Amino acid sequence: MQKKKWSLSVVLTVLAVAVVVSTKPGLTAKAADQSGSAAVKIDNFSFGPETLTVAAGTTVTWTNNDDVPHTVVSDNKQFRSKALDTDENFSYTFTQTGTYNYFCSVHPKMTAKIVVK
Repeated sequence: MQKKKWSLSVVLTVLAVAVVVSTKPGLTAKAADQSGSAAVKIDNFSFGPETLTVAAGTTVTWTNNDDVPHTVVSDNKQFRSKALDTDENFSYTFTQTGTYNYFCSVHPKMTAKIVVK
């Protein structure tokens, strides 16, 4: 019985750390998905993670979890979403290496970046 309690405790700790990392602006995350896809959440007027590192060929999908519309627009206008309502998403496939800064055109203080290696 003690072993099960300890295992549950470890699992809950790992989950708690994962939640903190995924919801804290400014933290960097690497795409761990082997399928060539990665996700960015739009929540509380921020993109999470703020910096996402992916391999060339990865499709990134942004999902708006806020109750207000947001957009995803690259600084160089290479990609641009329509206004995304709650639970809507936008995807873009990054084929070339580089750093792609982006923002929400509705709320320009919302910024983040994708690093493609």
